[in-house]
Amino acid sequence: MTNKESQAVEYKQSWRNDCLKAVSAFANSDGGVLIVGMDDQGEPSGLKNIKKLLEDIPNTIRNKLGIIPSVEPNKKNRKDIINIAVTPCSVPISYNGKYYIRSGSTVQELQGKDLADFLMKKSGSTWDDIVEERAGFNEIDNDYIEKFKKYATDRIPSIIKETDNTALLQKLNLIDGKDLKRASVLLFSNDPQKFYLQSSVRIGKFLTDTEI
Repeated sequence: MTNKESQAVEYKQSWRNDCLKAVSAFANSDGGVLIVGMDDQGEPSGLKNIKKLLEDIPNTIRNKLGIIPSVEPNKKNRKDIINIAVTPCSVPISYNGKYYIRSGSTVQELQGKDLADFLMKKSGSTWDDIVEERAGFNEIDNDYIEKFKKYATDRIPSIIKETDNTALLQKLNLIDGKDLKRASVLLFSNDPQKFYLQSSVRIGKFLTDTEI
C-alpha cells in the first residue's frame, strides 16, 4: 500500500528550486514534511549525491526563504531520501515575491483579497485596525463623537469629561500616532462611503432563535 500526499506531506523525486514553493507553503500554513526522493505515489525513487544535497538544501532554503527547517537523511526500501520538516512560521514567507499556502495536497499561490487577509492575519492585525492613509482628521464629524460620548457614559463614566477628541480616539485605540485607523473612519466619518463603498450598518431583530 502506497502513502498519499496530504495537507502535511508532499513528495518530490528530486530537489530543485521549485521545491521552495512547497517549503514556503508549509511555513505559511500548519507546517509539514517535504520528502525528496519519492514519486507522487509515495514510492521511493532514491537520490544520488545525498551528501551534497544535505549541504545545499539547508543553505538554499535559508538564503531564499530566510528559514531553517530540519533536513534529515533517511532510507526507504534501501534507497536514500531526504525529509525536510517545516514548522509553521509566525511571519509570512515569500518565494520570489509570491506567497503560497498548503490546501489539501496542493500548493496554492495567494492573490487579491486572500493575500491581503493572509498578510493581515500574519501581522496580527484586522482589517479595521489598519491605518487609512487617505483620511485626515477633517473627515471626522465631531458631532458623532459627542453623541458617542453620551451613549458610552454608562460603560465609561469618565468619557464625557474628555474634551480632546484626538486624545479620545487614542484612548479608544482608533488612531496610530497621528494617523486614523479604518475603524475610526467607519465610526466617526461624515461620509464613510467615500472610502469604503460597501460600508453600511444593518440592524435586525430576532423574532425567534433563527428568524430575523
